[in-house]
Amino acid sequence: MRTQRPLIRSTWAAAGLAVLLTLSACGGSGEDAKKPQKLSETEHNKADVAFASDMIQHHAQALSMVDLTMDRSLDPEVQELADSIRAAQSPEIETMSGWLLQWGEDVPATMRDHVNGGHEGHGDDGDSSMSDSMAGMDADMPGMMSGEDMDALEKASDAEFQDMWLEMMVEHHEGAVEMSETEQGEGRFKPAVDLAGTIIESQSTEIETMEKLLG
Repeated sequence: MRTQRPLIRSTWAAAGLAVLLTLSACGGSGEDAKKPQKLSETEHNKADVAFASDMIQHHAQALSMVDLTMDRSLDPEVQELADSIRAAQSPEIETMSGWLLQWGEDVPATMRDHVNGGHEGHGDDGDSSMSDSMAGMDADMPGMMSGEDMDALEKASDAEFQDMWLEMMVEHHEGAVEMSETEQGEGRFKPAVDLAGTIIESQSTEIETMEKLLG
């Protein structure tokens, strides 16, 4: 028995040490997984490039939706919201375009570029449409409207336009919030992560406003 007790003790000690090491390793990896991305004022990563590139196109579509409110009869609160979206997102597009140029990346084409490049005057010849300006655009981004969605909004009657616009913009904003949350979790360039936080805050507030307007 004497010869067995030390062996048993050694076996249990070894097993206990193995468990402790395993728990320690698991705990360490869990902590590492929860650590936020180390941010930099100068360095960027692929997530930053993807965020800026995608959000430029996403914002541009929101501005195209705002363009469609022109000459429409809107409630004052909805008109104020449309003006606010334009005032916020146009400068953000400029900021993100500047980052991409600084990083040596291409600034993506947007549907507004296509419109301004000669596709304006939708309906003038009976052939052009909002979906034409989305040719080559990525409609798979969160909250991004399809060409058919944009055509439907453009052709909506005055009676149905406002509610349709609000419903589509809520979905669009929810997509922008989702994209911004990804940037906050994976981005490295602090100004981009900060902008993502601004987008989350401002667009979440606008979502609440729009949902109230929809009743």
